[in-house]
Amino acid sequence: MRLRLIRHATLIIEYSGHKLLVDPMLSDAGTQPPIDNSPNPRPNPLVPLPIPAYELMDGVEAVLVTHTHRDHWDAAAVERIPKTLPLLGQPEDEEKFRAQGFTTVHPIKQSHKWNGITFNRTGGQHGTGEIGKKMGPVSGFVLEAQGEPTFYIAGDTVWCREVAEALRAFQPRVTVVNTGAAQFLEGDPITMTADCVVSVCRSAPNAQVVAVHMEAINHCLLTRADLAFQLEAARVIQQVAIPNDGDWVELR
Repeated sequence: MRLRLIRHATLIIEYSGHKLLVDPMLSDAGTQPPIDNSPNPRPNPLVPLPIPAYELMDGVEAVLVTHTHRDHWDAAAVERIPKTLPLLGQPEDEEKFRAQGFTTVHPIKQSHKWNGITFNRTGGQHGTGEIGKKMGPVSGFVLEAQGEPTFYIAGDTVWCREVAEALRAFQPRVTVVNTGAAQFLEGDPITMTADCVVSVCRSAPNAQVVAVHMEAINHCLLTRADLAFQLEAARVIQQVAIPNDGDWVELR
C-alpha cells in the first residue's frame, strides 16, 4: 500500500493490488479563474502537474471523487478520463457524472464493494455557518480490504463531529486530510487548519496522517512550511507526512 500526491487533493493510491485515482484536477497551470470572493486572486491551478496527465492515468483502474467542486473534478478530468472507467462517489453527484458521459458510475450511499475493496462513505463539514451550508454536500471515504490497513480519505472538511466519529468507528491506520485552510474574504476556513490537523492526530494517535491540499489553489492560505512549524510546536509532527507534489508516501 502506498500513496502519491499528484497536486492539491489529486492522489494515486495503490491499495490491495489495485491502482486508484482520487479527486482528479488535471487542468494546466493558470487555465482556471481564481476562486470567487477569495484572497490572493491568481489564476488556478497555481502550479503545474508534476507529471503529464496521460502518464498519471497509466494503469488506473477506478476513480474516486469525494465531491465535484472544480478543484477536485475539473473539465480536464472529464475530458481525459475514459468514460467506461469505474467512477465512485457520493450519490448527489451521480446524475452529473452520467450527464458527462460516464457509463460505470457507482454512487455510494453507505458502502460499496469493488474488486475486494470496501468503500465506506463518511460525512464532513465543508466549513461552518452559512458558508458551510452553501458549499454543498461533501463526503469522505474509508477503504478496507483483507490484508491491508484501513485507509481514510477525509475529503474537504474541517475538524468536526463527523470526522471524529469516522476515526472512532473505523480506527484507520492511515488518514489523509485536506488542509490549506482554504477560505473566502468572509468567514472561517472551509478546509482543515493546522489546529484541525492537531485534533486529528490527538484523536487518532496511532494513525499515520498525510496532509495534502496546499499551495495549488489561490484561496488555500496555509503553506506546507507553516503547517510543519505549527505541528512541530504541537509535538505531533512525527505523526504527519507533508508530501510535495509528485512525492510517493510509503504507508505503514
